[in-house]
Amino acid sequence: MVARGTNDEALRLLAGYNPSPSDRNGEVQKLAIEAVALNRQQQATLADEKLKMAGLLCADARYSSCGEVLRARGIVAGEQGRLAEARQYYVDTLTFANDRRDRFLAANAVLSLGWTALQVDHFDEAMDWSKSAIRMCAELQAEALSERASGNLGWAYLKLGDGERALALFAEAQKSAAHRGDNRSELGWITTAGEVYRGNGDIERAVQSFQRGLTLATEINSKQDIVNALEDLAHASIDAGRLEEAKGYLQQLRTLFGPNSNRLDALDVVFAQGRIAAATRDYSDAKRLFREVERDSASQTSMRLGAEHELALLYEYEGDVAGADMMYRTALITFESARDELKNEESKLPFLANATGIYDDYIHFLVAHHKTDEALELADRSRARTLEQGLGVNSNSQSTSDESLHPGEIARKTNATLLFYWLGKRESYLWAITPAKTSLYTLPARDQIKPRIERYRNALLGLSDPVENSNADGAALYRILVAPARNLIRPASTVVILNDGVLSQLNFETLIAPDPSPHYWIEDATLISAPSLRLLATAKPSERSGTKLLLVGDAVSPNPDYPDLPEAAAEMKQIEQHFPPQDETVFARERATAGSYLASAPQRFAYIHFVAHGVASRTDPLDSAIILSRSNAEEDSFKLHAREIMEHPIHARLVTISACYGSGTRSYAGEGLVGLAWAFLRAGAHNVIGALWEVSDESTPRLMGSFYQGLEDGTPPATALRKAKIDLLHTKGELRKPFFWAPLQLYTGL
Repeated sequence: MVARGTNDEALRLLAGYNPSPSDRNGEVQKLAIEAVALNRQQQATLADEKLKMAGLLCADARYSSCGEVLRARGIVAGEQGRLAEARQYYVDTLTFANDRRDRFLAANAVLSLGWTALQVDHFDEAMDWSKSAIRMCAELQAEALSERASGNLGWAYLKLGDGERALALFAEAQKSAAHRGDNRSELGWITTAGEVYRGNGDIERAVQSFQRGLTLATEINSKQDIVNALEDLAHASIDAGRLEEAKGYLQQLRTLFGPNSNRLDALDVVFAQGRIAAATRDYSDAKRLFREVERDSASQTSMRLGAEHELALLYEYEGDVAGADMMYRTALITFESARDELKNEESKLPFLANATGIYDDYIHFLVAHHKTDEALELADRSRARTLEQGLGVNSNSQSTSDESLHPGEIARKTNATLLFYWLGKRESYLWAITPAKTSLYTLPARDQIKPRIERYRNALLGLSDPVENSNADGAALYRILVAPARNLIRPASTVVILNDGVLSQLNFETLIAPDPSPHYWIEDATLISAPSLRLLATAKPSERSGTKLLLVGDAVSPNPDYPDLPEAAAEMKQIEQHFPPQDETVFARERATAGSYLASAPQRFAYIHFVAHGVASRTDPLDSAIILSRSNAEEDSFKLHAREIMEHPIHARLVTISACYGSGTRSYAGEGLVGLAWAFLRAGAHNVIGALWEVSDESTPRLMGSFYQGLEDGTPPATALRKAKIDLLHTKGELRKPFFWAPLQLYTGL
């Protein structure tokens, strides 16, 4: 998939425009527009002649339209694949615009710099330029330019792996284009949305988008857009197994290519030909074609990654174990090199999605060749890297993901059985780890497990009692996820769950164990969640003893989205009863602000507790926040962000976020959850209690009272939380249902 974006001219249309001979400024502008139009009609020589004529006119005088000539040169150079040259023209355009105080031309130049950054895989740079363009366009009320900048930003998010935000931006851009009656722009956003559908596996909706785009492109006779649509249709047809259709689209493409055609388009055709050859088992030709893509310096990172991944699969199909292993490693090196080039740490997390399929296939390959320990090490390295990037660990620091792994020693250190999950496209895996041995179990594919989790979660949120109702999904999930390793789990022992992807939305305590009669698994074991084996291995003993408590909550509602919590004050009073008054620091109502937390020297406290709303960003985990009272007039002054949490080291034995969605709600690249819970672990907390869904005002004060009584009695946090939950489970009435006791979950860094 070629990273395209839009770089359309924002110059005036030529319709009805006929400048007088004395209007040199208008003549220069007309030549610039004609050059771009000719280039898009594959008439590069004529386009260059127009630009030379415009250049001669600008050599005599600095007309205001000479800035448009600079930008036209950039557009022509970019569309001919001379991207470094194009970028310099756009920089010159921006300088010209700033000198002339031409804000509209400056916005055009910034938009184009974002487009150029997209073409050379500098996605975080593209985000910065595109966001700047959006701000400039808003000030100018330039709807057309704003639409293009939004679309380019969408492309940056898409290439970084965040299809959800990309699709929203493409839909916004398409709506704007339709409102303006701009068919060419509309078709661009339609086909671009098709790319997202294709990436999500929704091939039929993708094909519909591409076909609609091809129709619009043909109607307006835009050759480049016809090329784009045909490329997309070819790849989607290959995805669907309709190879003859794909060959037909490629044949149409060949008739459109000329000597000045974009090399990226030609490489995309080569890549598609390789996919067809592989699908028809012509492995020799497929390898030749993929190598051509891999070795061409014009290939984008996504193309090179795709070619290397396909080569690894081909070697695997042919039984060349050494060749496949080498090529999987090569693909991951390519990926890591591209990731390291990203300057913005916050861009690196979603970018990991680009390697999901490579990791999955490589792990499957290693397991198939009985290299199960190596497969576990690779899976955990991927997970540790995700947590590091999600929590903004400086890439120049020593990475825990580079350290060797000793699973048995980690199990001994934690005094627990470790259940490490990997959800894969073809099949999933469970590694059950004890001090004595590590056992691998093959599980169903991800898409077979996911629907059961979604149905079971909905049942829990619907206030049902799954044991009482003999819920089939709760029993099946126990049978699939836990039963294979049941003999390795001692009765009444501790189990550490290292989950993956959609498993992060599941509280394993609620799974239904069958014997001696159906019951929730919480009654058999103490369950804890952990991010990765490597982070468990590097955990240090708690440095903070004592009973100092920092309690923050019962905030003043900052806006209608976050109303007052009616029982917050009662919950806080319940907690205060378990600590000496001299050890308590309490911020409530107007004093419950982000500034109060940050200024409290939080590293002094053994226990930190928030009774508040909490939100997890679905696109940027460092924007996850605890919702408190406003401290000033700034829009976000009521939010304690994850990035701020991590900037203030703590040594707490326990942090509790008694809120909604405190653990996060977004799974990145199949690697587990990144949210507020992990932010506090990164800051130095040894244990964090977060919520998988919004906690209940009815049950939480009672549960917290029982929990803190356990802590006061000297019970470890995991054991105390389990006992408090079981106390609710064994009550009569509504509170026995998992909805009331299961949202809070313990996450540990040990």
